[in-house]
Amino acid sequence: MTGQPEATGTIGEGPFGGELQLQRRFAEPIETVWVAMTDSAELEKWIGRWEGDPSSGQVTFWMTAEGDDAPPEECTIRECNPPRSLIVETSVGPNMWHLRFELSHEDGVTTLLFAQRVGDEQLSSVGPGWEYYLDRLAAALGGRDVTAVDWDDYYPRLCEFYEPLS
Repeated sequence: MTGQPEATGTIGEGPFGGELQLQRRFAEPIETVWVAMTDSAELEKWIGRWEGDPSSGQVTFWMTAEGDDAPPEECTIRECNPPRSLIVETSVGPNMWHLRFELSHEDGVTTLLFAQRVGDEQLSSVGPGWEYYLDRLAAALGGRDVTAVDWDDYYPRLCEFYEPLS
């Protein structure tokens, strides 16, 4: 990655109350970004993969970008409106995370709003992680090498920005 990543998260209101919100913009059609965010094979390029039947409302997710030891997570799909929005709850160890994303498209640019409910975890921990993964998504969509996005550029350097947001 060229240059140091910047912290972009803000606190806003969402369907779960206060949430950490991050945005990214892509010069891709909304359908392309939707597939990158929801198709198991495309997800695996930048974060992980899922197995199961999404129409059942439940899938199992592996964060393959975390290495081979990452345990699977059960994900409950609360709302899915292709190609605009997805809301899921996922168990992360003993914790439940409430995640959502919304896509919009205007003038050739697709905007992704990604959010996690405040209180699910310390933001100094999850904020740098979501910055990292969303930058990997941008690399994948741009046809760049996602491994060039280096975790050590994000953590612990961005923790200080996210600590007071918790």
